[in-house]
Amino acid sequence: MKRTGYAGAVRSEHIGQTITLKGWVARRRDLGGLIFIDLRDREGIAQIVCDPDRPEMFSIAESVRNEFCLRITGKVRARPAGTVNPNMPSGEIEILCHEIEVLNPSVTPPFQLDEENLSENVRLTHRVIDLRRPQMQRNMMLRYKTARAFRRFLDDAGFVD
Repeated sequence: MKRTGYAGAVRSEHIGQTITLKGWVARRRDLGGLIFIDLRDREGIAQIVCDPDRPEMFSIAESVRNEFCLRITGKVRARPAGTVNPNMPSGEIEILCHEIEVLNPSVTPPFQLDEENLSENVRLTHRVIDLRRPQMQRNMMLRYKTARAFRRFLDDAGFVD
């Protein structure tokens, strides 16, 4: 099943819609009765709520760890009063998980993506993981947009690549 949007692009105007997202697990929090998964993709993070009313889905959510690649289908709803996160663009909503599929499991990464003081040796050794960090994602998007602008300019001027 294809994704219907990006995790970081889900907003309050999507409340009531059923959506499918794909991304990496940024964090997983098990609060006993509920499991919260912060799902990250290139656009940002969305909070997924897994409740034990769906035992099959809940058992999969219990086995999920950081950097697992998932496909989630669920209903967008407003976060309960007092739980809104103003520091996140998607902080007003959460997605109640109806289906979860592990697309690719992952071993525990050697560092958290939000660590600030990583040596360059560690970053280069684990380059694939390093490229998932927000700063590296911004760098890649800047590079892409710059190259696209140059190509468009040269194409408009009649150059053939």
